[in-house]
Amino acid sequence: MSRPTSSSLDPIRSIIRKIIRQFARFLNWITRGKITPNFVTYTGLVAHLPIAYLIAVNHDTLAAVLLIIFGLFDTLDGELARLQHSDSVRGMLLDAVTDRFKEVMLYTAIGYNLINSGHPYLAVWAVFACGASLSVSYVKAKGEVAYLSLGNLEKNINNYFKDGLMRFEVRLLVIVLGLLTNYLAAAIIIIAVIASYTAMSRFIKISHKLDV
Repeated sequence: MSRPTSSSLDPIRSIIRKIIRQFARFLNWITRGKITPNFVTYTGLVAHLPIAYLIAVNHDTLAAVLLIIFGLFDTLDGELARLQHSDSVRGMLLDAVTDRFKEVMLYTAIGYNLINSGHPYLAVWAVFACGASLSVSYVKAKGEVAYLSLGNLEKNINNYFKDGLMRFEVRLLVIVLGLLTNYLAAAIIIIAVIASYTAMSRFIKISHKLDV
């Protein structure tokens, strides 16, 4: 049985993106462009504070529903930026940084949840998952900088080393499934292991690119 790959998930991402694109058009029309992409980004970040709290106190179902809703904000801000012709490198940086803050909040809450549920030894996996998740993004970012430093000019450099199964949106999906099924510890272990593999595979790919 073959495991799903990043490319096999692309049709799902495409469908979700199309839905969000239509919603972005409606939102932009009804607010006459007064809601900016940065506002959406900051709103999504702030919303993760109560989500983290709900996870910490074991209100898993409500946390999962809110995580789905506000997790989509990560796509909504980008679609709004393209619609309003305001997409920029600064916005891309803001999006990436806030995503990392979201993950730290979520994994911290999950660690507290596991400790409070009488499984303190499993909280180590939450720390592991957090580190592995941040490593996935860190390897990509540093790889892009290294690749550009060699004089390579790529218009879509942000997507150049974005492959791998355990991308940000997939990590959020695994957390949501763990919350809804009451298998949060298993979800965290899966993220920790596969995110580590994703980070290493990205590192190997980038290293080969730099050797060319």
